This record gives sequence, structure tokens and C-alpha cells, in this order.
Amino acid sequence: MLNEFLLGVGIVTGLNAFLALLLVLAERTLSHYGPCTLTINDEKKLVVPGGRDLLSTLKSEGLFIPSACGGRGSCGLCKVTVLDGGDPLATEIPWLKPEEIARHVRLACQVRIKHDLRLQLPREWFAIRQFQATVVSIRDLTHDIKELRLRLVDPPEIEFQAGQFIQLEVPPYELTDEPVYRAYSISSPPSNRREIELEIRYVPNGLCTTWVHRHLNVGDPVTFNGPYGQFVLKPGNRPIIAIAGGSGMAPLKAIFLDMAEKGMARSVRYFFGARSRRDLFLVEEMKALETRIPGFQFIPALSSPLPEDRWEGETGLITDVAARHVPDASEAEAYLCGSSFLIKAAIAMLTERGMPRERIYFDDFG
Repeated sequence: MLNEFLLGVGIVTGLNAFLALLLVLAERTLSHYGPCTLTINDEKKLVVPGGRDLLSTLKSEGLFIPSACGGRGSCGLCKVTVLDGGDPLATEIPWLKPEEIARHVRLACQVRIKHDLRLQLPREWFAIRQFQATVVSIRDLTHDIKELRLRLVDPPEIEFQAGQFIQLEVPPYELTDEPVYRAYSISSPPSNRREIELEIRYVPNGLCTTWVHRHLNVGDPVTFNGPYGQFVLKPGNRPIIAIAGGSGMAPLKAIFLDMAEKGMARSVRYFFGARSRRDLFLVEEMKALETRIPGFQFIPALSSPLPEDRWEGETGLITDVAARHVPDASEAEAYLCGSSFLIKAAIAMLTERGMPRERIYFDDFG
């Protein structure tokens, strides 16, 4: 009886192994589409191997497309116009508006290159480059947020606008067997072209945040590409309402430091939310901007202050705090950075107070 059982197990195991081998062979055979030609903006032609996704293929050719999730289809940033590229997949539909679908917009990470394709890419993407840098300092801003300062090596300088972001490359290590990319806003002003700062919050088991918080050291080389994004200060003199939480401090810090350096005078109310005092950081630096930017006001708040915090400032969710200070937002414009919950709550609060939706700016990292 035991021998018959073992024989059955062996047969099933052998069949499974045989089927797995067939699948591997089928994948190798069916996914080999040969060389394919990508025609970009009806000008540039690239001959690339078929079978790979469009996002990683373009990256290997030195063309970098915005992507916060590293190609997992969970951020919706890598939108490109793909002519003759077929209909979007079910994984793309949630990220695409009906008018985008009509214009043949796809997510580059979800497009598998199986034949020649014609693409339309924004011209500014051709200026995005890959950079080699060295970690020159790592500072604890809070118990779970580190400030990373990177010195450019090759090329030695970067030009960007305050509020833009880069994609940091995570090399293979214990949590990933291939390089992955994650998006982080630059927290330093663009006046220093030789260095950039990032503020990275630890996410348990996060591929990039674990690498940064547990493995990265001063002196280590790093790779990133960029800059990306349109989350930049808009021209004009409208009053500014800024709302952020956690590492959402980063792009707003860059914008306000840039304003101070350029001597810009503009009404700004900056609401920054944290859970307790241990989650609050750069308070003195932000308060100092009140003397450097005429009309600037920094308003920190704690949603759940602890008794030992001895907190005497604003309390509550940061959007509720902002609502108490902003009865009428019809003449202002807003800059938001934080969790999706914060973004949605802030949009609802501001539009209820008369702010047109088109004057509310944020980077949607999914």
C-alpha cells in the first residue's frame, strides 16, 4: 500500500515537473518576437528585442518615463501614447480616463512589445537622464524618516525645478533579485546642482525603504534618474495653501526654500500634520522661513499628541486644522503632498470652500 502511494506521488511530481518544463519552453518560444521597431514622435527609431515591457525597454535605451511603482502597474504614472498598440488591459483601465483611452494612451509598464509600435512621448522626457551619486550623509529626521544627501558624480550636476522628483534605483539584495525603482521628491532647492536631498519614510518590508533604512551607508554609490513631475510653483501672486504630512514635507520644503532664496514675497499658509511630537520634524527650519518670506506662516498640528508631548499647538487631522483657518479658499491655490487619504480629504475641504479643482496641485504616486 505504501509503495503504491509513493508511486502515485512520484508520478504526480513527475507530471508537474514535465508541465512546468513545457511552460518554460512555451514561454521562451512564444515570447520571442524577434526585433521590433519603435518609432518615437515619427522621428526617432529604435530597434529592440521583442517580448519585454515598454517601460523597461525604453529605460534600457536611455529613455526614462515617470513611474513611482517601478513598473508594477500600481501608480498610473507611466502613461504614453501607443499607436497601433491594441486596447488597454484590465490592469490599466482604472488609471485611464475615457478621453485618454480614445487617444490610445497606455501604461508603458503594461505594454508588451510584440510587434512594431509608434509612440508619442513628451519632448521634456528626452532631457531626463541617469545619474551616479555618492551618499554623503544620512540623518534621522524622526524615528522612521531619514534624510539622504547625495552628491552627484556622473554627470556632476543636475538641473531641476523645486517640487520635482527622481527615481531611486535599488540594487538586488535580500528582498529583490533584480533592480527596482521608487519615486522620491527632492527636498533641497535647485540652487545646489551638485547635491540633492531626499526624505524617505520607512515602510515595513518596502523594497526601497528597507534598503535605505537598513542597508545604505555613507560613502555608498547610488543610481537615480530624473527629474520628473509638474508639482512646481505656478506663476502669479495668488495666496498659497499648502497641506502635507510625513515625508510629504520634501517637495514643499524645496519650493519654500527656493522662494526664500529668490526673495519672493507671497502669502503662504503651510499646514503640516503629524501624529505625535516624535513624528514632527524640521519645525525650526520651517518657522525660520516666516522671517525670510513675507506672508509665510507655518502651522504644525498633531492628530494624537501624547501626554508627555506637552503639546500646546493645533490638534486634529491636518485637513480639519486647515479648514478652521481657511473659511474661504476661492482666491487661493493649493499644493498638497501626503497620503492618498490626506489628498482626498484636502481636495474635498478646499473645493467646499470655493477653490476650483484646477487650482489644486499634487503628485499622484498611486
